[in-house]
Amino acid sequence: MHSQGGTKTLVKIAYRNIWRNKRRTAFCFAAVGIAVFFIAVYSGYIGGMISGIRDLVQVFDLGHVRVVSELYEAENEYMPVQYPVADGKDWRELAESIKKVSGVRAVFPRIATMATLQESTVKHAVLWGLNIEDEMAANTFNLTNRDDGLIEGRYPAPGANECAIGHVFAEKAGLKIGDRIPLKTVSAQFSDRMWSPVITGIFNYDYIRFDEKYIIVDFERLQRLLVMGEGTQQLIIFANEDRLSAGITAEVQNILGDGSVVTEWRDNYWVAVMESVAPLYTAMFLIFLIVASFLIINTVVMIIHERIKEIGMMGCLGMTRREIVTVFFFESLFLAAFGALTGVLIGGAVTFLGAHYPIRFGDLYGDTFSEMPMNNAIFTEFSLIKLFQAWLMGVVIASLFTLIPSLKSAFVEPVEALRR
Repeated sequence: MHSQGGTKTLVKIAYRNIWRNKRRTAFCFAAVGIAVFFIAVYSGYIGGMISGIRDLVQVFDLGHVRVVSELYEAENEYMPVQYPVADGKDWRELAESIKKVSGVRAVFPRIATMATLQESTVKHAVLWGLNIEDEMAANTFNLTNRDDGLIEGRYPAPGANECAIGHVFAEKAGLKIGDRIPLKTVSAQFSDRMWSPVITGIFNYDYIRFDEKYIIVDFERLQRLLVMGEGTQQLIIFANEDRLSAGITAEVQNILGDGSVVTEWRDNYWVAVMESVAPLYTAMFLIFLIVASFLIINTVVMIIHERIKEIGMMGCLGMTRREIVTVFFFESLFLAAFGALTGVLIGGAVTFLGAHYPIRFGDLYGDTFSEMPMNNAIFTEFSLIKLFQAWLMGVVIASLFTLIPSLKSAFVEPVEALRR
């Protein structure tokens, strides 16, 4: 037998054998396929969630790297403006020195501070001071629609007493374009500052925390209102690539020295949490596969039991134990490979659709997780590499778990098998 075709012949025999009982083969395909389907879909979903949190953290919070003072960092939950970066040094000078660092794409000043609204059903909000034109040119603020998020009107003009608010904020407070928002905030000199900016725009970032709590104003106008001189509360640094953020963090820390806290986006709590739990999802995927593999194990055991006389004939015709084991192992391998391929194809189609048409979880959970940086719409991550990994995982795990029943066929004595 070996001399007449070797392994190639054994593979042909194994391939033909899996189609001898099509119903049994279909069940095996379904078992492994369903397990691999869930691996492909869940890995795409988890990958998309991690990617979405990363994008929100980078755009709305830390950039790739954020610089604040040590005193600000100690009290950051109160958003104080009394502790500017580098003791109030002109932010433009700081930005120019940071832009010289290799890999830095842009540096922006930001101010975020609490405000109390005087004549509104919404009593508290966050004033968010940006260099709006520069920020909008560098970032996509609505990650769902890939645009600037503006749904009505325009963003505030430089230096003007104007603002833009989220659509949720506007609905709750009954505000529209042209209305004023009387508010009070606290300056860098610990004095109360009254202000009534005119609403010029309404945005929808598809991010509940910003849509219902933030008032966007021009950076320089807010800087003057808070009596911050030429200083800034935060410097947000964007890199050319995510992987460069660690090196930029170290270099910026050296430039600014003690008294400044330089934070990389990976240090964000939610990013760290999602990356730390990723291995748990891998363990869950393995459990899915192991359970599915038991159906193939049972199938191979049944095949050996049903074909005991055939095994005896194979032995009498000169096939060695090694060749008999090889035939049954290849049968198991084909069942696993085709089943996993079915699961990957269907799972890949689902993740591909999810990458273009997001799952709108925000419509389900509302503001329950408003403190978590999670977009209302979550895109799945479509990755050919991850789909191949899911297929390979299915084939390897299912095949390994069928080695023992495959070996069982080698210990069937030909004469004893023919008597049954």
